[in-house]
Amino acid sequence: MAAKTFDYIVVLKQRSFKLVDNISIMMLLLAVIVLLEDALTPFSNASVMPFTIATLILGWIIFTYARKSNDKVGYYRIGLLFAAWGLFITLKSPYVWIFAVYVIAAVMEKQVKFPREIAFDEHEVVFNTFPRKHYKWNELSNVVLKDGLLTLDFKNNKLLQKEIDSQTTPQLEKEFNEFCRSIISKVEVK
Repeated sequence: MAAKTFDYIVVLKQRSFKLVDNISIMMLLLAVIVLLEDALTPFSNASVMPFTIATLILGWIIFTYARKSNDKVGYYRIGLLFAAWGLFITLKSPYVWIFAVYVIAAVMEKQVKFPREIAFDEHEVVFNTFPRKHYKWNELSNVVLKDGLLTLDFKNNKLLQKEIDSQTTPQLEKEFNEFCRSIISKVEVK
């Protein structure tokens, strides 16, 4: 199935990931503590695996911190997967389910940090949230992009305003607004 192409894609301003990052770091440090405790009491040849995984997790935290220092988005999901693997190996029943929490956190982190976008074409408006939200043009009474602010006015009196990520030229704003106005007017005529 071919990917759908949209006439316009508006990238929204990124929100802060501080809370998500702090929760991920706390989860990783908790896993490191559990793994090191398992590795060091009593120390044996079997201690090598938990100690190695704890080292990998700490290395991933440092790597991610360095990426964030260079103004890039830091993803802790690989570290969370290392932690899930280590906890699955070291935890005894009935606590083995905890590794699933780490796997879910690793999967969800990517979605939470995915750039928020709203796509527009002749048929619908799509928000790339999880799950995706699709709105038909007949649900909207107006869509306007002006001065870095995207406004969607729904017919059910819901108003949605979002800041966009980058500056747009006045010509692009005018072109986008004319596109939206023409689609809405076509829908209202039907």
